[in-house]
Amino acid sequence: MLSIKEVNSAIMLQSWTDVELRSMIDAVQWNRAQLAKQIKRSIRVGDNVEFTSSKTGRLTRGFVTKIAIKYITVNTGMGLWRVPANMLRVVPELDTIPGNVIDAMRRADSLIE
Repeated sequence: MLSIKEVNSAIMLQSWTDVELRSMIDAVQWNRAQLAKQIKRSIRVGDNVEFTSSKTGRLTRGFVTKIAIKYITVNTGMGLWRVPANMLRVVPELDTIPGNVIDAMRRADSLIE
């Protein structure tokens, strides 16, 4: 199997037809879709997750409030974010920290429902 560096070099340095390039793009998009499906199947409402914000570039943590077709809604304590599944990583439970903000948000959400 080729390394990612070898694959990138082969794509950049060789002459490809439009059909061949479209075929490569389709393969990458299909693989991304499969990865997103796999991640969505592993995430449940209430799971603690983290992602790197494309707006701020910072690592953001929160918990899952909704799983939709394209996006997963994450409550970060400073608002709700709609995040593509492939940007999320599940993190260990944060409820063991006394006075945890995420735990307080969960209790508040359960009172509303």
